Amino acid sequence: MQQFVNQKWVKTYRATIGADFLTKELMLEDKLVTMQIWDTAGQERFQSLGMAFYRGADACILVYSITNSKSFQNLGQWKDEFLLQASVRNPSQFPFMVIGNKSDKESERKVSESAGDSWCKEQPEPIIFFECSAKSNVDVVQAFKAIAQASV
Repeated sequence: MQQFVNQKWVKTYRATIGADFLTKELMLEDKLVTMQIWDTAGQERFQSLGMAFYRGADACILVYSITNSKSFQNLGQWKDEFLLQASVRNPSQFPFMVIGNKSDKESERKVSESAGDSWCKEQPEPIIFFECSAKSNVDVVQAFKAIAQASV
């Protein structure tokens, strides 16, 4: 989110408490799109806050670290939780994207790119998949443009 909106990578890790958001305008063909991007906390103790942040969303990006297999294994739970909390009327039409982050840490990889891609293809509805690096700014803009395009 920081890399996409502010073109910077924050070196010091700070866990999201509750939620944080940033806004960015993006030109898609001849349309100006305003993206309000929410980063919600991944810790279980903040899950009850989800409904307030998810309701009215036009898309959902689920992020896992390629260096952390547990974060990958939790994708289904997070997707289900989002659908429940956001009260999505037609889940098969709702735009989802999965991002495998930290692609710059190939030597620490625990989740293969093919595993991420396969998970997305196995879902009942189409899910966009990217591997990105917020640190190296690899495919960050492309991923956000793809989900913006899918949600307009």
